[in-house]
Amino acid sequence: MQRRLSSAAGAAECKSMVEESPVVVVARRGCCMSFVVRRLLQSVGANPAMCEVEERHVDELARHLAEAGGGVLMQLPAVFVGGRWFGGTERVIATLIREELRPLLKQAGGLWL
Repeated sequence: MQRRLSSAAGAAECKSMVEESPVVVVARRGCCMSFVVRRLLQSVGANPAMCEVEERHVDELARHLAEAGGGVLMQLPAVFVGGRWFGGTERVIATLIREELRPLLKQAGGLWL
């Protein structure tokens, strides 16, 4: 599932997507790193929901997602697993290398294999 949010109301929509989907990637619209993160997650069997936000709504969305992430103001792309903030590109790569990513995704119900 992929949603492109172009309005200020989209922040709430994205937050509900994070709460409902096992794996969500939130990114700026057209961000090349969101493509990288998505492909890395797909390589281990996950099918992440994508929430792309236009640049003018990024700050507002970051505030909403900080609430979901326990008060941490995060950078985009941001990955949410099981409704909780997981991290960004570096964390996905690091857990993939340490072979910890697949078990985390499996526990959250985010694997489709």
